[in-house]
Amino acid sequence: MKTACIGTAAWLLCGTTLHAGGVERSSQFLGPLFEPGNYLELSYGHVSPGITGTDLPLGLYSGGERTGDIAPSYSNFGFAYKHQFNDLWSAAIILDQPFGADIAYPASGSFNLGGTGVVINNTDLTGIIRFAVPESGFGVHAGLRGARTDGRVTLAGAAFGPISGYRIDVDRDIAYGWLAGVSWERPDIAARVSLTYNAVIEHDFDISETGPLVDPDGPGPAPALPLLDGRSRLTVKTPKSWNLEFQTGIDPNTLVFGSIRWVDWSSFRVDPEKLLQVTGSGLVDLDDSTTFTIGVGRTFTETWSGVASVTYEKSGSDLVSPLAPVNGRKGVSLAAICTQDRIRITTGISYTKLGDARPETGTPDTARAEIDGSHAWGVGIRVGYSF
Repeated sequence: MKTACIGTAAWLLCGTTLHAGGVERSSQFLGPLFEPGNYLELSYGHVSPGITGTDLPLGLYSGGERTGDIAPSYSNFGFAYKHQFNDLWSAAIILDQPFGADIAYPASGSFNLGGTGVVINNTDLTGIIRFAVPESGFGVHAGLRGARTDGRVTLAGAAFGPISGYRIDVDRDIAYGWLAGVSWERPDIAARVSLTYNAVIEHDFDISETGPLVDPDGPGPAPALPLLDGRSRLTVKTPKSWNLEFQTGIDPNTLVFGSIRWVDWSSFRVDPEKLLQVTGSGLVDLDDSTTFTIGVGRTFTETWSGVASVTYEKSGSDLVSPLAPVNGRKGVSLAAICTQDRIRITTGISYTKLGDARPETGTPDTARAEIDGSHAWGVGIRVGYSF
C-alpha cells in the first residue's frame, strides 16, 4: 500500500508536537526504530510560548499586577540512526531532549512572584535493539537510556515571604535507565501497534543552595542565620512512563494513527536538603498526565503527503507550582512531507492551547496568580535518509 511511505512520516509529526506544558518537551518517540532498512534522521524544533497572568491579592496588596511573559522561546535538536542487520534483528540510536524547562517571572512584573524562575537542561541518548519474531508480525525491543541533566531554580517575590531570594544550582549529572516494549506489524496495510515502558532514571546531583538570612524564632534574641546556605546531594527520579502507539492504512493513500502516553509525574520530587529543613516542603508537586493524540496522513502524489493531528491532555488541579504554570492542553498540528528518492523532508507547525492555572505557595497552598489565555506555537523540520 502507498500508505507505507507515509507511515512513520505521520508519526514524525507526533514526535515533534512541541509544547510548553510542565517540564516535558517530547514524547520519547521511537519511530526511527520501525523505519524499513537503514535510516538516518536529523530534526530541529522551535517553540514560542505565550504564558502570562495576573497577581492575586496578598496581605495589604490588592493584586492586579500583570506578570509579564514568563516563558521564553526554546529550541530542540534531535538525531536518530537505525541499522537493519537482517530480517530479524535491528537497532537504533536516538538523541533527543524529552525534558526541560525555562520559566522566568520578570522582576519588574509580578509583585508576588517577580524574579522566580527555573531552567532545566536535559539531553538523552538511547540505544535500542529489536527482534522480529519470524512469521508472526510480533517483535520485542529493549534498550538503555543515558540522561545528562542540570539546572537552577530561584524563588523570589512577596509570595515566598522570608525565603524570597532562595536559589539552588544543580550541577550536571549523567544517569542511566532502561526501556522495553512489544510491537505488532502488518506491512500490507501499514498497520502497527507498539507498547513501550520507559523506566525511572535516578539522578544524584551535587547542589548548592543559597538564600536570605532566616530568623528561626522571629523577632527576638536569636539572630537571623544563613539556614538556607550549603552544599549537599539531591536525588531526583525522572518519572516512569508508558507509550502506546498505533497506525493503520484505511485505503492505499490514507493512514490513521494515534497514541496514548501516561507519565507518573506524581512521584517526581525535587526536595533540596536546606529548603526542606526550613520550609518542610520541596520545589514541585505535579499530577500524573495522560496525553491522547489522533491523526490522519494522506498521500497526494508520489512526492507530496500531508498529516494532521489533534492532541488532548486533561487538566488536573488548577493549583500548580509557579515553576510549571500550566494545567492540561489541547493542540492541533499540520505537516507537509516531501519525498525525493531516498530523502524525506517533513515540516510542521503546531498550536497548543494551554490550560488555565493558579500558581500557589505556602502551607496550606494559596493561589498567588491567575494564569489564563496561555498558548504555544511550534515549528519543526525533520530530514530523513533511507539507505
